[in-house]
Amino acid sequence: MRKFDTKVQYLKYKVLTEVARLAFRGELLENVNNIPKTIVPGKEATMRCCVYKERAILAERVTLAMGGNKSNPNVIEVIDIACDECPVGGYEITESCRGCIAHRCEDACPRDAIKFDDEQKAFIDKAKCVECGRCAKVCPYSAIISKKRPCENSCKAKAISMSEDKTAKIDNEKCVECGACVYQCPFGAIMDKSYILDVIDILKNSRDNKAYKVYALAAPSISSQFTYAKLGQVITGIKQLGFYSVVEAALGADMVADAESRELYEKGLLTSSCCPAFVKFLRQDFPDLADKISHNLSPMATLGKYIKMRDKTAKVIFIGPCTAKKSEIHLDAVSPYVDSAISFEELQALFDGKGVDITQATEDVLDNASYFGRIFARSGGLADAVRQGLKENGIEDFEYKPVSCSGLEECRTALLKLRAGKLDANFIEGMACLGGCISGAGCLTHGEKDKEQVDKYGREAYEKTIKEAITVLK
Repeated sequence: MRKFDTKVQYLKYKVLTEVARLAFRGELLENVNNIPKTIVPGKEATMRCCVYKERAILAERVTLAMGGNKSNPNVIEVIDIACDECPVGGYEITESCRGCIAHRCEDACPRDAIKFDDEQKAFIDKAKCVECGRCAKVCPYSAIISKKRPCENSCKAKAISMSEDKTAKIDNEKCVECGACVYQCPFGAIMDKSYILDVIDILKNSRDNKAYKVYALAAPSISSQFTYAKLGQVITGIKQLGFYSVVEAALGADMVADAESRELYEKGLLTSSCCPAFVKFLRQDFPDLADKISHNLSPMATLGKYIKMRDKTAKVIFIGPCTAKKSEIHLDAVSPYVDSAISFEELQALFDGKGVDITQATEDVLDNASYFGRIFARSGGLADAVRQGLKENGIEDFEYKPVSCSGLEECRTALLKLRAGKLDANFIEGMACLGGCISGAGCLTHGEKDKEQVDKYGREAYEKTIKEAITVLK
């Protein structure tokens, strides 16, 4: 069974695995320059014009696998040398142009960028075009289309443009680090930094010095990943890496649902605080609405805080689908409680880098959270959990009207309505990724079956209420 959706993910995994393998052995520094040659050993490159360019790109991937550019605060980076295959893009006039005499496109253009050839067929002067799209809107034949690059098209925060040399450029002031561009780039020219070396160091020091215990917080979307093995085997595999304990991040979700329902009742209007990309998007694009964000930490940080209060020797590592979590762990409000964060892609690399075959492992059990905590992983799950929280807290004199936003475009629409006073809702569940966390850029797989798996995983704890799940914490 395939472990990944795309060959780009597989290539990224190969680099991460080699870095992890050498790091576990303590042989990384003396071998780091040879990693590209071990991955592309032959004279013929499989994806590029020559083996030398392929190795140069792989060297950049190795740098990102080792933490990336330390001076760039963004966890998402562009590999310029790999970003050279996409067309410039923008608006183009296709063969559907009939050379009509109305010339609505010409009249609509504010920059005089529409020209005509000898047959009266229109074409666009790119030197004048500002990509406003007015010509496309008025063409009666729909002959004018927008050909955006995959990365630019996927970025709903509008943070990606083209640099002077026509490579992708990320505006850190707009980027919310959701990683949509990472997953959508067909050439793997945009990648997220990896902190697997930090995780390996923490695990090795824990083994050698026994000064602290390392806890893994597994996001609930883990139930839809690693489809070639059973979830219980994945949990055992994580412990075989050196983790002392694996705890469901969904337990943190239960804690948040309980607290957020009470906060909603108190304030009357609230937006969720669970998705760091959504929270960053709201703060950047709708700063006037920032006071509506729930004051609760995310489930990851909430549970990390509890673990560290209970065990002063604890180190906490988050494992999940989200690239934005790698940024969240550096926030002042979160960094004391979570030491590092890795994706499911990186967890797979850790397994294979250390030689852990989870298909041969015995099955362990995760039994911390309720159904409602577990379904945080998919769109609508948080809204359902807050409804349950209101019920379990005995709040009956409150008309709960949630809106679940799947993807930043829906989030933007809801926030615009809220700003205009036209939103018929009092709770906004914001998820930057379409479908929720099950579609995060750090997932191994993305699809409708992932939602089914998360719901199935949730139903296994259906008999447990939110209050029962968090009672063990008191």
